[in-house]
Amino acid sequence: MIITTSDRVEGKKVVRTIGLVKGNTIRARHVGKDIMAGLRGVVGGEITEYTKMMAESREQSLQRMVEDAEKQGANAVVSMRFTTSMIMQNAAEILAYGSGVVLE
Repeated sequence: MIITTSDRVEGKKVVRTIGLVKGNTIRARHVGKDIMAGLRGVVGGEITEYTKMMAESREQSLQRMVEDAEKQGANAVVSMRFTTSMIMQNAAEILAYGSGVVLE
């Protein structure tokens, strides 16, 4: 599966536009991670527990978007983006979305 943030793939021709493809995940913070993050907040530095959690969330939402694209018959996704939104206190959604297309 070709995934790009641009609106086209160099050297390839879009023969059909499938439409919106998406994948998401919602993650809640963990009490143990909150304690470590709080300590890091006091002494400074990167909060690696949250960095890892958000990276895993992006990968999971990206994989779900690919599955949605394949299910709809796309072999590429163009104009791919991520967005994040707070669902409730201590929980956030990561959404990966783009335009599913068929390349020649």
